[in-house]
Amino acid sequence: MAILRLQLGYKAMKVLVTGANGLLGQKLLNRLVKELGFQIMATGRGEHRLFGKHRSSYTYRSLDVTSRDAVRDFMAEYRPDCVIHTAAMTQVDDCEKDHSACRLNNVDAVRFVAEACEPWGTHLIHLSTDFVFDGRTGPYLEEDEPNPLSIYGHSKADAEQIVLQYSGPWSIIRTVLVYGLAADMSRSNIVLWIKKSLEEGREIRIVSDQFRTPTLAEDLAEGCCRVALRKATGIYNISGGEYMSVLEMARRIARYFQLNEKLIEPTTSLELGQAASRPLLSGFIIDKARRDLDYVPHTLEEGISLILEQFAAQSPNIERIAP
Repeated sequence: MAILRLQLGYKAMKVLVTGANGLLGQKLLNRLVKELGFQIMATGRGEHRLFGKHRSSYTYRSLDVTSRDAVRDFMAEYRPDCVIHTAAMTQVDDCEKDHSACRLNNVDAVRFVAEACEPWGTHLIHLSTDFVFDGRTGPYLEEDEPNPLSIYGHSKADAEQIVLQYSGPWSIIRTVLVYGLAADMSRSNIVLWIKKSLEEGREIRIVSDQFRTPTLAEDLAEGCCRVALRKATGIYNISGGEYMSVLEMARRIARYFQLNEKLIEPTTSLELGQAASRPLLSGFIIDKARRDLDYVPHTLEEGISLILEQFAAQSPNIERIAP
């Protein structure tokens, strides 16, 4: 197939991934390099964190997406066919405490990327969240009306509006409670945090009244890749396919790793008292992604099993724990 493409004068699709140092960014790069038809550029803040066998398959550049001039100059130089914009401020409580930083990273940066992409007709793929909803009537479809509760949710809903007004082809990928393992991670996620806490014998308080469709990072990367490959436009829910409370998720994680479930203390969102309000009945219906993209997510246990294999690959002395 690669030879045929060369004979026909095939032009590789130039794909740019922002936020390449994050969990999703790293998984996206690992997934995209498997496609022969992509020329891949990765950007992030500072030095690149991901090294390994695929590092020579793409180019990395440091880029501050909160700088309009830097983004404009970079896009004019690279002229990507497709941008998968994953860079964002995703710490929900930090967003609640620092409104200006949240707006700069989650709204202004999206505007700068969209403005810089327009002259080239770039396919803009933007990552969004279930936090654009109020959590009263979930799980949600793509057509449901956003009504965010938090500063973070409002910033992501406003960013979606920028993308909706973009003159070129666009896609919004909404996702839910992403978990996974990546190199040199700057922050943890729910599976890793629960595993580490229970292994250390610490009691943890987990909400019983919040419901989600937890998403393996590899599944989200696969969904993004399929949207890019198929040039699918519009809004897509890309998440796990199992609807569960966060408490049920924690208990299933504990059981899989054979850790002490009694250390998990059920609580409510009100009792936990987090800075930012969370949607209660959230999560997604993913029928559209299944139909249009042939998207099939892992179960929670399958996702945890994959993480465990990755732990073992990083530390060969770690024994595989059977479910």
